[in-house]
Order: sequence, then C-alpha cells, then structure tokens
Amino acid sequence: MLRGIGLTDQAIEWPEEGELVVCTVSSVRENGAYLKIDGYSDKEGFVFIGEVANGWVRNIRSHVRENQRVVAKVIGVSVERESITLSIKSVSEERKRDTLQEWKNEQRATQIMRVAAERVSWEDGKTEAISDEIREVFGSLYAALEECAISEKALSDAGFSGKWIDVVTELAVENIVPPFVEIRGIFDIRVWGPEGVGAIIDALTAAEKCSEGLEDVELTCHYDGAPEYRVDIRAPDYPSAESVWENAMQAAEERIASVEGSIAIERL
Repeated sequence: MLRGIGLTDQAIEWPEEGELVVCTVSSVRENGAYLKIDGYSDKEGFVFIGEVANGWVRNIRSHVRENQRVVAKVIGVSVERESITLSIKSVSEERKRDTLQEWKNEQRATQIMRVAAERVSWEDGKTEAISDEIREVFGSLYAALEECAISEKALSDAGFSGKWIDVVTELAVENIVPPFVEIRGIFDIRVWGPEGVGAIIDALTAAEKCSEGLEDVELTCHYDGAPEYRVDIRAPDYPSAESVWENAMQAAEERIASVEGSIAIERL
C-alpha cells in the first residue's frame, strides 16, 4: 500500500524503511539524484549512484533524468537529520509495475472524489477528511470505489452515511471496472416426498457444479434457514455471472422436478 497518497502531512510525515514510494526526479548530481516523494508534501530523498542501477553506472544521466517518475525503496530515514535515503535498483520490475499501477489507481480515485465533492458542494477540507476516513476502512480510495462498483451498499455497510454516498457510488459505477462482480439469489426448496433432504442436497450440488471448469467463476450455496438457500456467484463480469445463474436455476429445477417437491427462485 502507498501510505502517503492523499494523506495530510499531520497524518504521515515520514515514509518507513522498506516502503516503496513513487517519486519524481527533481535534480541529478554526479554522485546521485534527489527525488521528490509523492504523497509526502515537500519531502525529498536522495539515491546514491550505486543505488540507481545494478552494475557499474558510468553515466547517471543515462539512467535517470529530471521530471522522470520512478519507484524507489526507502532504505534509510533520519528524522533528526531530515534525510531519506532511497534505492531504485532494489525494486524489481514486477513490483515497479504494481506500485505504479496502484499509484495511478489512487490518483484516479482522488480525482473521482474531487468530482463528487463538487457535486455535493463540500467545503474546503471536507473531501480530504472523508477520503482519509475511507482509506482507514478500505485501505485505499481505489479499493473503496471498487467495492462501490460491485455493491451500492459498500459505503453504508462500512458505516458511512449521507447523501454523498449515492454520488460517489454512481461515479464509481461509471468510472471503475471492478475486479469481479457478484450476484445473489434465493432458492426456496420444499420436498415432501421420500427423497427428503437428499433431493435438496442434489439440487444445490447440481447448481454449484455449473461453475466448475470456468475460470475465475465461483458459485456457492448457503443454508439461510429452511426452506431458503442462498446462492452467491462471483465472476469477472456480469455476462459470465448471469450465464452461470441461468444454468444453476435450470439444474436445480430439473432435480426438484424429478421428485415430489417444489422450488421457487428469487433474484436478490
């Protein structure tokens, strides 16, 4: 997690050793470069030439340049000396990509919150205060907006209230592609024939098998109290989820149709 993004200086003044930070190269020297650390206001760190790249760096300017955005690892912090030592070479390409993507996502989420603030006419400072509260609960603004894109009750279920929730949720749905979607339904199953509970188990098992072999698709059935059984489906997109839902309904109905019983299905 990028701890400094969007937080006030009072909340977090210094990065922690081992933390990955997104930086902008502010100046390049013969022995290293000064990097402005995003999310920490006016804080700058220094990366020595030996920490710029693996191997011998003959010309530092062939590796870093002014205004270049880089990902660095914090390898030293001295609050007393007001100095931060950074390393670029300690960050793998994979972690660099992931950190930059996380940074871009958080920047995007911050912009969405600014738009929401304009629509609900928040006073100065209110946007940052609410955003920080959301980060405390969800870990990041972007994670919160992803949850909003999945469920319109994400913020209210997390304890937030106010008309602004509807605005933020609407913007999230319009602008954020969630990592997965969820749909839910209820099977009301009653069996009065000799097959009894066995028939119910067969129907639910048949429904769950509808997601087998499908990548990143999961269907689970839960006992909510007879005769109701909750069906949860998680999938990468709504078409995939809807397809599994249709197949699960058909599979359960076919099983119950073969015994003395009934099934009523409700989509939540």
